[in-house]
Amino acid sequence: MQTAFTTVSQPQLEDALKHHFGYQTFRSGQLEIIQQLFLGKDSLVLMPTGGGKSMCYQLPAVLLPGVTIVVSPLIALMKDQVDGLTRQGISAAFINSSLEQETINDIFQRLSRGEIKLLYIAPERLKNYYFMQGLLSMQISLFAIDEAHCISQWGHDFRPAYTQLHSIKQQFPSVPVMALTATADVTTRKDILLQLGLNDPYIHLDSFDRPNIRFTLADKYKGEHQVLRYIQKRGDDCGIVYCNSRWQVEKLSKMLAGSGINCSAYHAGMETEMRNIVQDGFAKDNIQVVVATVAFGLGINKSNIRFVIHFEPPRTLESYYQEIGRGGRDGLPAEALFLYDEKDVDRISKRIADGDNEERVNVEQQRFQAMKGFIEAQTCRRQVVLNYFAEFTTKKCGNCDICLDPPSQFDATEAAQKVLSCVFRIQQKGDIEHVVQVLRGELTENVKRLEHDKVSTFSIGKSKTPGYWFAIIRQLIHLGFLQQDISLQSVLCLTQASRTVLKGEEPLMLASPRLQKASYWKQEKTDNRYDRGLFMKLRSLRKTIADAEDIAPFIVFNDATLSELARVKPQTSQQMLNISGIGDTKLARYGHEFLETIQQHNS
Repeated sequence: MQTAFTTVSQPQLEDALKHHFGYQTFRSGQLEIIQQLFLGKDSLVLMPTGGGKSMCYQLPAVLLPGVTIVVSPLIALMKDQVDGLTRQGISAAFINSSLEQETINDIFQRLSRGEIKLLYIAPERLKNYYFMQGLLSMQISLFAIDEAHCISQWGHDFRPAYTQLHSIKQQFPSVPVMALTATADVTTRKDILLQLGLNDPYIHLDSFDRPNIRFTLADKYKGEHQVLRYIQKRGDDCGIVYCNSRWQVEKLSKMLAGSGINCSAYHAGMETEMRNIVQDGFAKDNIQVVVATVAFGLGINKSNIRFVIHFEPPRTLESYYQEIGRGGRDGLPAEALFLYDEKDVDRISKRIADGDNEERVNVEQQRFQAMKGFIEAQTCRRQVVLNYFAEFTTKKCGNCDICLDPPSQFDATEAAQKVLSCVFRIQQKGDIEHVVQVLRGELTENVKRLEHDKVSTFSIGKSKTPGYWFAIIRQLIHLGFLQQDISLQSVLCLTQASRTVLKGEEPLMLASPRLQKASYWKQEKTDNRYDRGLFMKLRSLRKTIADAEDIAPFIVFNDATLSELARVKPQTSQQMLNISGIGDTKLARYGHEFLETIQQHNS
């Protein structure tokens, strides 16, 4: 059965938002996405982690007459979402391999009676014939595909089961499909649309920026001790430390635990039961720090992670951004610390090169080049990331190690013109290495084959080292004056912005090589905008309630809501409703105890 879509006014949507979720206004893009859905349109939604993607389908699910089917990759994520919705008075359920058949039958009975508004399933469930037959008998209002980058072979978390999702449009041609992800470059976006077969979709590309996360890169010299000192200075803040190998995870977590840090290891080599215990303990604030491989990835829905440390480099900027995006989901300050050692980079480069699938090796090498570009950046690191995702900006963020400790600048107009002219003269048919070879007048086989030794820019940069030209080119990429085409072996392409440099309309200042990196131990000033003593009492109360209900504390209220309570100190239920994140259902459920704690603190 299909759902008839009608226009819903903005005031109606805002009333529902406040009543069910406790928010006064929509975040950027949410209203437009929801309105397009009510017109019956498919959509592709790209929002940063913590940007409010879930609201784009959860709110319509409440208002539409049928059931919304949410495809989600992990059991833990489903449980958190359903727990959260239930506490907000919204009927939701999940079906996955953790449930007995009797329970699944009961859920289907509830679905047939129209008692469930959102049903969360794993992608593998759609391969089940009987399940699909059951869906065909229901009134389905929407399919929401969470973590949609998993559908693309170019996505950093490619999951084969997601390739089955093209059947949705075949079986339910009139039901809108909403694909959602936080990290997808241009290539992955195109693949998502192709694989899902979306019909003239509404595409929302929100800013990828997470301004509350500080980017910090520091040289790794005594890595394990650096991590220990950093965690000790963060007090009782929760965080994740990412390593590339199970061996390193075990070694580092053992050292931290031996030094008094409340931490646990997490990797794919552990028993499923143990992994679940760690994930649950972290979600419920019983474990402060998790040292993990990328296996601790999708499905981390904890809102109060205050730091993410990369002990070794990820292979792609998508992976890096997805991983650091687990920090500061409540909008409060968080830090992404990257400990850099050139040997780690060389080791990963070799590992990628040793792959047996030539096409895959080629793509992975190109993507790792972008990761190396981030590491070696002499310009604002946030610019590097945003420009990689085609969100071109020249604005410096003021919240990364380079902005906080800027390198020296020099007039690089002439050097940049040489690079851009060279890219133009070789007709945009060379990657970074090739362009450097032409600039320096190196007669390689490839240069001779393409006759690039005959262009006017051949050897115009022979007085400078390869490292110099690599640094100049990387900065030009970071600033949006050049682009790398991943689909064509990372050849350099001019952009619209290139013209201003070539014409010399204004001086172009670039960074000189830096001798030192910013100190990662620079601490945020203490936030005096709210009562820290009251905040700690409210956090303790939250933990007590969450333990009693066997749910993660952030499901009760997240840290942003607690800090606002500690700032405003409401005295009545009505005043509590003005706090972001407190709706009617949560007020009725938890309001009395929190009001009592605030009143006791003030007396």
